Amino acid sequence: MTYSIIGTGGIGGYYGGRLAQAGHDVHFLLHSDYEYVREHGLRVDSVNGDFMLPSPQVYNDAAMMPLSDVVLVCLKTTNNHLLPTLLQSVADEHTIVILIQNGIGVEEDVQRQLPHLQLVAGLAFICTAKVGAGHINHQCYGQINLANYSCKDEKRLQLIAEQFTQAGIPAAQVEYHEARWKKAVWNMPFNGMTVALNTQTDILLKHPSTRQLIREQMMEIVRTAKQLGVAGVDEAFVDKMIDMTDNMTPYSPSMKLDFDFHRPMEIQYIYTRPLQIARQAGVPMYKLEMLEAELRFLEDGRSLT
Repeated sequence: MTYSIIGTGGIGGYYGGRLAQAGHDVHFLLHSDYEYVREHGLRVDSVNGDFMLPSPQVYNDAAMMPLSDVVLVCLKTTNNHLLPTLLQSVADEHTIVILIQNGIGVEEDVQRQLPHLQLVAGLAFICTAKVGAGHINHQCYGQINLANYSCKDEKRLQLIAEQFTQAGIPAAQVEYHEARWKKAVWNMPFNGMTVALNTQTDILLKHPSTRQLIREQMMEIVRTAKQLGVAGVDEAFVDKMIDMTDNMTPYSPSMKLDFDFHRPMEIQYIYTRPLQIARQAGVPMYKLEMLEAELRFLEDGRSLT
């Protein structure tokens, strides 16, 4: 199958790089480092083994990319307004589009923009970042869950999961709502707290006060998911996420990197949308509402200074 990567940052560079290394036909859309990667290749430093793609198939214009069997959208959700243009040539009604993006409600809004597309949620559990032009640093983990939103061909989706796994990317098919809310259990506390307190994941868990606050925020999400009838999001999963983060390499989540590098933060889908859903379900998440307000203050404050 032909794969296209829309957004070759830490996520797209690593997953696309692994697929290309395994011999798949992979096409990468780049922006600022297009010329560098075309001349020097794509470098991935990984805990699972470093590798180099000396001559990847790279583009700086999505219109020049081929129609693909699978598209991995690895853009930040703040750029989703660009998707109708970016996907015009690379995807049609037969293409499976995997949105490897954070938050709740992403697929619903993209489907509204592009009703003909077959969408799958890609839930990445990975610590990776682009640290320079054509240079990806993969620190730990790497698995991905694939949750069907509107894909009509389950066999093709299963084949994609198999090709990911064979390429060194552990992949599993999971139920959509459970997958999205499970990802929120980690994303909502850690993304915002690292920004608001200017710190990393390990420091938050080492201090008793913030460790307790992280747990309480996670439990707000558990109560919301339970009220919505979402299975599998429970206190045992909270314990699992905290234990996983205790054993993780000290890490700055994507929102912290966006804030540090003066990029827009993904507040809408990581916070605003799930908080609206929680209020409508009658289980407001007060601690996370406060965190969202702090993030909005920080985001707006940058435009006023």
